[in-house]
Amino acid sequence: MTTKIQVPDKNDSVSRVTLAGQEYMIRFTWNETCKSWNFGLYDMNMRTLVNSIKIVPYSPMNYFYRTRGLPAGTFGCTSAKKAVGRRDFLTGDAEFIFIPDADLEGWDAEEAYNG
Repeated sequence: MTTKIQVPDKNDSVSRVTLAGQEYMIRFTWNETCKSWNFGLYDMNMRTLVNSIKIVPYSPMNYFYRTRGLPAGTFGCTSAKKAVGRRDFLTGDAEFIFIPDADLEGWDAEEAYNG
């Protein structure tokens, strides 16, 4: 089941989240210079699993980060926009999500896009 993860209305925040039955700490940061959001995932002892991944709509953000300790699944962002602005999570113009690998089994990207 896809998990919607709340992005706090702060330039830098750390929250506890449960993904694939395991607890993690997730950090969201707003980069004012680049006008972009980034996220990082940590274990419960705040040891870095991944850090400073730019949030881009409709891109599997941890695809190249199959690091040991990450939850089995894909982080993503849904939005009608090409880039996510500072207030887009707050206004609902963007959502940050986690999709477990089990939900992606049998999914065919070509079929999804070509109907």
